[in-house]
Amino acid sequence: MTDVMASANPPFRPSMLIYDRRYRSMTFQVIVFILVMALAWWLVNNTIRNLAALGKDFDFGFLWQRAGYDIPQTPIPYTSNDTHLRAAVVGLLNTLIVSILGCIAATVVGIVAGVARLSKNWLIARLMTVYVEAFRNVPLLLWILIVFAIFTEVMPPPNAFRGDNPTASMILFDNVALTNRYTAIPTLGMTNDPDSLDLGARITINWATLAFVAVLVAGWIVRRMIGAWAQRIQDQTGSRPTTWWMSLGVMTVPSLLLIWYFGLHLIPPELRGFNFTGGINVQNGLVALWLALTLYTGAFIAEIVRAGILAISRGQSEAAFALGLRPGRTMNLVILPQALRVIIPPLISQYLNLTKNSSLAIAVGYMDIKGTLGGTTLNQTGRELESIVLMMGVYLVLSLIISAGMNLFNSRVKLKER
Repeated sequence: MTDVMASANPPFRPSMLIYDRRYRSMTFQVIVFILVMALAWWLVNNTIRNLAALGKDFDFGFLWQRAGYDIPQTPIPYTSNDTHLRAAVVGLLNTLIVSILGCIAATVVGIVAGVARLSKNWLIARLMTVYVEAFRNVPLLLWILIVFAIFTEVMPPPNAFRGDNPTASMILFDNVALTNRYTAIPTLGMTNDPDSLDLGARITINWATLAFVAVLVAGWIVRRMIGAWAQRIQDQTGSRPTTWWMSLGVMTVPSLLLIWYFGLHLIPPELRGFNFTGGINVQNGLVALWLALTLYTGAFIAEIVRAGILAISRGQSEAAFALGLRPGRTMNLVILPQALRVIIPPLISQYLNLTKNSSLAIAVGYMDIKGTLGGTTLNQTGRELESIVLMMGVYLVLSLIISAGMNLFNSRVKLKER
């Protein structure tokens, strides 16, 4: 027995790193890793020496210099006297705004269009086909310029909304004004406005906002607890209690109470002088970029959704119909949950593409991270290498966050095997 075990586990020898299959793959990986790191070090060292020969150094001190330029759309306070670092942060926030809004809207448009393409109604199916083929086969930049041209050339000027008989009228219950310079939308106001929490760097957050976030997070946690309780009852008795009214209550009642307590209401924009005031004037560049990204990416998501639905066996629909489920509930409860396993992996790529395609914002004057750090800041400071490295790092981090979040969601919905 001792001889057999000794032959099965021979003592380690250096030659085993090459000839033993247990160590060979690890050896090759270590060698490749060392070669890649050596190549990276050579490239970095060569770049630094070439910069030194040109009288340049690799330094990020320019981020603390005065920016000296304005940004039209600023989610946080910003002036031209602020630093390039704050300008880059404003650009990053603008990138996040259009990317998040674009991903949400594109998902809704893609699901609706993908399901509609499979409709038995000939007209609806053909209209969705025209939409998908038109947007998928025309470059995104052209769609951004087309939408922006429509807003700047077709929409009326702000003074067209003036007078007793204006030539232009507001939409959505007189709360939104589409002009050739910006889109005026309502903002939120509070009758009982609490103090704000100072976070430093001229950034404040309202206590009411923190209260709403806390209530929503607590409601989500309680909703999960209610679902777990209902699942335990179903496992023990075979009958699942009705919990929809509990989930609805914990998610809506506390928020409604906060809305009543703080006196939350909409403040519509009003034309005073030459511009709308009272609401938020959203730059047309942001609206055009968001709309073009939504429609363009939505066309690709529609095909992903259609492919995911077609991947599900027809027998699933037939079984649901045999149980008396209507087509709408069959799609929501039977088909789409199974199709998610096919839809989510390529959907991640579309979210990544949308986020990176937002760098085309400079074409319509919307100052995102490419327009600030990779545009005006780069041209003013001459720090092209540092600016490009920072931008690459920003997009890399955003892409990794999106991939990690969506892969986590994909692991939650994938088919569980015993």
